[in-house]
Amino acid sequence: MILIRPFSAAPYLPTLEAMRALTATRDEQTPDEIWLVEHPPVFTQGLSGKPEHVLTPGDIPVIWTERGGQVTYHGPGQVVAYTLIDLRRRALGVRDLVCRLEAAAIDVCAAHGVRVMRKPGAPGLYLSLPEPGAKIASLGLKVSRGCSFHGIALNVDMDLRRFESINPCGYAGLAVTDLARAGPVRHPDLALVAHDLGAALSDHLQRS
Repeated sequence: MILIRPFSAAPYLPTLEAMRALTATRDEQTPDEIWLVEHPPVFTQGLSGKPEHVLTPGDIPVIWTERGGQVTYHGPGQVVAYTLIDLRRRALGVRDLVCRLEAAAIDVCAAHGVRVMRKPGAPGLYLSLPEPGAKIASLGLKVSRGCSFHGIALNVDMDLRRFESINPCGYAGLAVTDLARAGPVRHPDLALVAHDLGAALSDHLQRS
């Protein structure tokens, strides 16, 4: 069983601290969880993050984290799914986890009329046309004591200009999009997308 926390708005730092605390104190009986959140504007740097990829942050905070990857943006109109999973209990490797997170988001994008694809060597998802096209989902994970935290962020209906303040994922000029611009619905229901993503992640993570 995986506990899915209902979608809600949540500040980034307290959420990060809560993930760290759960991961540090969990044991074999602790259930796996998926947290579905929307953050206020924040830039986060991963372990590979370089300061030069943060161009013009303005008054948006830049927070360093232990997840993999480079700098990304979280903000209103984006669904972030944090996957707190005991990988040993589920006999999953890190690559298995990445593939399952991406597969779940591919299913959700397809259900909302958007075809996306993986890009070799660059975790996350991109529009299928052109091949590969603009990035629509970012992924970053940390594994500690055999358990994962952090997760995947799906752009739904955002102010994409915020990404111009960084080199997204360390790539200068990387195009970024969301479901609102790539799909048939101008303003997708954020809570519905979050529900669908949580359900898809739960399904893919529990497959044998």
